[in-house]
Amino acid sequence: MVNKLRGEIAASLDGKPWTLCLTLGALAELEEQLEADDLSSLAAKFTSGKLSAKHLLAIIGAGLRGGGHNVNDSEVAEMRVEGGITGYARIAAELLKATFNTEQQPANPLPPQEANPSPGNR
Repeated sequence: MVNKLRGEIAASLDGKPWTLCLTLGALAELEEQLEADDLSSLAAKFTSGKLSAKHLLAIIGAGLRGGGHNVNDSEVAEMRVEGGITGYARIAAELLKATFNTEQQPANPLPPQEANPSPGNR
């Protein structure tokens, strides 16, 4: 079962269920593979609206490895997805949304601390 608060998603590849997650290591892998200098540059590549097959393969592959699966990009390239290219794009978009969407983050249950609390607030 996926944990959406951790940025995990479920996807069906080759007719089997998989958990994908863009962990910090997976994001670092994507930065290197897609030649992005930082997370902002990486996000800009994904929000440009110009995702290539190379991008989809990198995102899904990194997500699978971040989800704990020992698969390489050659194996991922051979996996089939219902819906063809649209299915691959949907998985990548869902994974990116789960990773970068702040709306999914739980609210901080603790009130903010004052920088210099008065003696009555200690």
